[in-house]
Amino acid sequence: MFKKILIANRGEIACRVIQTAKRMGIATVAVYSDADTRAPFVKMADEAVHIGPAQAAESYLVADKIIAACKQTGADAVHPGYGFLSERASFVEALDAEGIAFIGPPASAIAAMGDKIESKRIAKEAGVNTVPGSPDAIDTTEEALKWANDIGYPVMMKASAGGGGKGMRLAWNDTDVKEGFEATQREGKNSFGDDRVFIEKFIEDPRHIEIQILGDKHGNVIYLNERECSIQRRHQKVVEEAPSPFVTEKMRKAMGEQCVALSKAVDYHSAGTVELIVSGADKTGESFYFLEMNTRLQVEHPVTEAITGVDLVEQMIRVAAGEKLEMTQDDVTIDGWAIENRVYAEDPYRGFLPSTGRLVRYDPPLPGWTNDGEANGRRGVDGVRVDDGVFEGGEVSMFYDPMIAKLVTWGKTRDEAADLQVLALDAFEIEGLGHNVDFLSAIMQHERFRSGELTTGFIAEEYPEGFEGAPADEQLLRRLSAMAGFMATANSDRAKRVDQQLNGAPDPQYDWAIRIGETSRDVSITENEIVVDGEAIDLSMEYTPGDRIVHALFDADEDGEGGDPLTVQVRRTNTGLALTTRGATHELRILPAHVAPLAQHMIEKEPPDLSKMLICPMPGLLVSLHVEEGEEVQPGQPLATVEAMKMENILRAEKEGTIAKINAAEGDSLAVDAVILELE
Repeated sequence: MFKKILIANRGEIACRVIQTAKRMGIATVAVYSDADTRAPFVKMADEAVHIGPAQAAESYLVADKIIAACKQTGADAVHPGYGFLSERASFVEALDAEGIAFIGPPASAIAAMGDKIESKRIAKEAGVNTVPGSPDAIDTTEEALKWANDIGYPVMMKASAGGGGKGMRLAWNDTDVKEGFEATQREGKNSFGDDRVFIEKFIEDPRHIEIQILGDKHGNVIYLNERECSIQRRHQKVVEEAPSPFVTEKMRKAMGEQCVALSKAVDYHSAGTVELIVSGADKTGESFYFLEMNTRLQVEHPVTEAITGVDLVEQMIRVAAGEKLEMTQDDVTIDGWAIENRVYAEDPYRGFLPSTGRLVRYDPPLPGWTNDGEANGRRGVDGVRVDDGVFEGGEVSMFYDPMIAKLVTWGKTRDEAADLQVLALDAFEIEGLGHNVDFLSAIMQHERFRSGELTTGFIAEEYPEGFEGAPADEQLLRRLSAMAGFMATANSDRAKRVDQQLNGAPDPQYDWAIRIGETSRDVSITENEIVVDGEAIDLSMEYTPGDRIVHALFDADEDGEGGDPLTVQVRRTNTGLALTTRGATHELRILPAHVAPLAQHMIEKEPPDLSKMLICPMPGLLVSLHVEEGEEVQPGQPLATVEAMKMENILRAEKEGTIAKINAAEGDSLAVDAVILELE
């Protein structure tokens, strides 16, 4: 067994590998850039080596620096995590040349599966179902148009070396191909150093199912069931679960055996994932097709660990050290259900735009990794597991992936796991930057998600106009009103002891008018009960003025058992409280009952008109301007392209007009809300 492992990665996955290595008694080495000097993974490791500037191209992607760090510390093996150098065959070959073990598959398998064109050919020869498409790279837009029309729309344009949602564009017609082909080439070149693009048929009503593979160096390969990863945004996974609500035992066996055959065809060992696209319209479960093979550990590996009991990082280490798998296919079981939500630094209320900045407040529902690695097991604590690599006061920078944490829940059933997600998300506190916690909670509560009728178009179909918060039913609004009345009374009671005492302490206020949206509710607080619009509410809660998070229990029995829990994040506002729970923030205007009738005389403030300005919706680089001053534009016409988090975003005209003034130039770094140009 290895004595010391260097982790050639950062963030939560570096923490994850270090945790297992510590449990196995193996020393660890972290490498870090300027941006990660104070990161948790650096503190967790036994040793840490600085490898350069924040830009990944000058630090985490430089193989020579990783090898030098191995020599400096005496590390005899490298775990690459995911991303960065994890799927670069030349890195594995360089390690081999220095006598350093790579905790992953052989270079030949990485090379074969890393090229989407070559991997599709191998998969077809191995008997794996494949999607119709171009067998080789396409060089020109004209050639792309020919293939698209031959295959039939819709089609997907993919960078051959792409991954993680980058270098992929969906085309429904010739216009989409003309606009997107060269952009796909650029994204492939900029992100992966490879501008080759191919085209394949886009499967409608698609589900994204992947099979977890595990193999050793002795020819043994097994599959550890499937994961459902259909809920995606811009081809980036958002929610993953295991098992899939769609896959039958017969389908699981057919998929698994094909994926094992593919793995054996390239002499694969270590953990790997074969991604499949499945037609949700075919209820026989026979219409599944090979997409690609990821020759590394996946972001979503915790859900597989939760239902199988297998520590995939440990297995990768043991396989790399030459050990045989201790399990066979018959040993692989499914115990319960696990769901993972990716908590991203992106603002769903602003079109999911990246949101970089400092974590002014970061308090997950469960502590993340600890130095002894014991805080999280495969199922965490009471079914809740948090994998993170950030800290309160730290920064989510523009240089790396915007993921803040992975929230994993396990339950005996799918509904139990989803219910636990909602409770945990309600208690997940993040301030200082935009995040998608509300959106994730909304998905977990969505009727379509609960039914299991998923496709990769779920988000686009269910939120076509964007996300504005999860809808709240009347019961939730009444409960929030009751809680707000309780908190308002507690605040009033405190105020009577610290203010307005010239004529003696005033009596606290007990009767309130609480407005949420357009509806006002009368709330009365007495020693024995809380009444909302004349109806008593059975509520048990504790609150001290200043509390930022409040746990409540509704309709419990006499012993305080059972009941319906509700966790609310609390923020004071000028007119009352902002309560965040169940996927939305509710602004509550709270007035003493005798003052409320006067509120109707207040004048509403009109927001400024920004319709004549093209405002940068995110921090990013202005890649290109498509218009000039004086030019007339039409609705939908591209005006500018901004690159953020390595993704190009085309900003279009919302209405007809003439360009009056351009305030930025190509190559400028833009802040959020910067005015790029103005219309007459």
